[in-house]
Amino acid sequence: MYVLTRDASPQFGRPITVRVIRERTDLITYDGWAWVEVYQLDARGDAIDHRELYVRPAGMRPVPPPEATRRNPAPSAERHRPKTAAPRTSSRHHPARVDR
Repeated sequence: MYVLTRDASPQFGRPITVRVIRERTDLITYDGWAWVEVYQLDARGDAIDHRELYVRPAGMRPVPPPEATRRNPAPSAERHRPKTAAPRTSSRHHPARVDR
């Protein structure tokens, strides 16, 4: 993950966070510049847009990924406590009825 600011390109007056998918080596660029294919990320680290950007790789600042937020909190130990079976009561066996 990278934060792109004006150091990466003048177009980033307002910084954005991206995850690089690949560098486009099939496109010709000026020395020190590159085309990159990225996912633009929101504050939680979720992809919100797919983009191709012309940037200076030397100006791309790596950032650690955001802490994983738990969407479903781990179940409590109480939920995993084995359930005890209810005491069995003797059931009387009833012979099958035969209709005549």
